[in-house]
Amino acid sequence: MNKHQRVKKNAEFQKIFKRGKSFANRQFVVYCFEKEGQEDFRIGLSVSKKIGNAVTRNRIKRYIRQAFLEMKDEVKPNMDYVIIARHQAATMDFHESKKSLQHVLKIAKMIQKVRE
Repeated sequence: MNKHQRVKKNAEFQKIFKRGKSFANRQFVVYCFEKEGQEDFRIGLSVSKKIGNAVTRNRIKRYIRQAFLEMKDEVKPNMDYVIIARHQAATMDFHESKKSLQHVLKIAKMIQKVRE
C-alpha cells in the first residue's frame, strides 16, 4: 500500500469514527466514510495491545493490507476505511482473515462481489 492509501492522522481517524458508518463481525469492525474527490480508497488500521505482542499485531496488519491489496478491484473507491481488529483475529491465518474481511465488507455493501 502506498502512503497516499493510508489513514495516518488522529484527526482523520476521529472524523471517520464520528461521521462514518460501522459494520462488524466477530473478527473485525470496519468504519466506512465516503470522501468526495478521492479516486482511491484509503485504509487505517487499529490493533490494540490487548490482542497480543508486537509480532502478532504486525502480522494482523500485514494480513489486512494484503487482503485489501488483493481485493482492490472489488472494493469501492473514494472511501476511507478504518479496520479495528478484534481478539479472534489473532488466531486466524491469512485466508481466514481475508474471508472475514470480505464478509464484513459485503455486509457494509462496500464490495461488489466475493471471489472464491
